[in-house]
Amino acid sequence: MYVKGEPAAKLIIKLAPTGMIPTKDDTPHVPVTPEEIARDTYQAYILGASVVHVHARDQQGKPTYRREVFEEIFSRIREKCPDIIICATTSGRVHPQVEHRGEVLDLKPDMASLTVGSLNFPKYASVNPPETIRTLATLMNERGILPELEIFESGFINTAKYLARKGYLKEPLHFSLLLGSLGSIPADTRDLVYLVESLPPGSTWSATGIGRFQTQINAGAMLMGGHVRVGIEDSIYYNYPEKQLATNVDLVDRIVRIAKLLGRDIATPGEAREILGLKAS
Repeated sequence: MYVKGEPAAKLIIKLAPTGMIPTKDDTPHVPVTPEEIARDTYQAYILGASVVHVHARDQQGKPTYRREVFEEIFSRIREKCPDIIICATTSGRVHPQVEHRGEVLDLKPDMASLTVGSLNFPKYASVNPPETIRTLATLMNERGILPELEIFESGFINTAKYLARKGYLKEPLHFSLLLGSLGSIPADTRDLVYLVESLPPGSTWSATGIGRFQTQINAGAMLMGGHVRVGIEDSIYYNYPEKQLATNVDLVDRIVRIAKLLGRDIATPGEAREILGLKAS
């Protein structure tokens, strides 16, 4: 974790292109097919994204856990971006059964999301029972997959620390801080500072704000020495007051420009792997 007075590590840009919520009716720019997801990932990769957080959709555009759909997405991404870090979702918001959520782990992505608590979203509840969390963490450990610990509330961090003490998680831990969703921690700067100061020593972390809070939390994370997650999954608008729809490439391009203004160099996929403690591609 960033130490005051020391140079910040190079910035890891994590693209979250699709998610579970945005539809083509909401924005024509959300990628939902394997080809579209790979295309947006490649465009972001060229700009400097080194991690992609992958959700899959079925032929009707609805969220799916099916291994074969993820497999096609991964294959298309690796064809275009051979060294990018792939982070798969194990979200249970739509498909809560642990066997469904863990199906993608058999593909052995570099990383996988692990939400370490339950909360309400505007349209869905994200229910993550302790046994489900432990099971997914165990599956990730057995397959050499780095858990991306999704933090929507400060109490989730205490759960992560507990799981590490009990051996379900291996330190150093990696956290994804998500602020500003209705039903979770707000997206004030003080909230980001509080979460970061609560993390275990030696942790790595990225942060984003949901909706209109995305850019301000991204900028705060950069100033604090952390990393960023950006993409249509978290915000369909580039400019909220004007309701200007975003593309993934536009959102990543803005992050790159802000990073340069703030003096943060962009990490290559190889450098990101070193920062996160991942094996070479």
